Amino acid sequence: MAQTIRAEMVASVHSVLMAEGDAVVIGDTLVILESMKMEIPVLAEEAGVIGEISVAVGDVVREGDIIAIVV
Repeated sequence: MAQTIRAEMVASVHSVLMAEGDAVVIGDTLVILESMKMEIPVLAEEAGVIGEISVAVGDVVREGDIIAIVV
C-alpha cells in the first residue's frame, strides 16, 4: 500500500535527499524542511521505494501538501 507523506506545517524545502526510484527504510530522511530557522527532517514511516517526490528545493509547502509517495 502506498504511503503519502504530507507536510505538517508551513515551511520551505531546504533539501531533497531522495529521488524517485530510491529504496527507503523506516526512519530514512527524505526531505529537510526549514521553518523559523529550524531544520525539520521528514522521515519515511514505512519501507518501500520512492514513487514520487512532489517538492523541490526552495518550494514552500503548506500543512497537508504532499511531499512524497512511498510505494
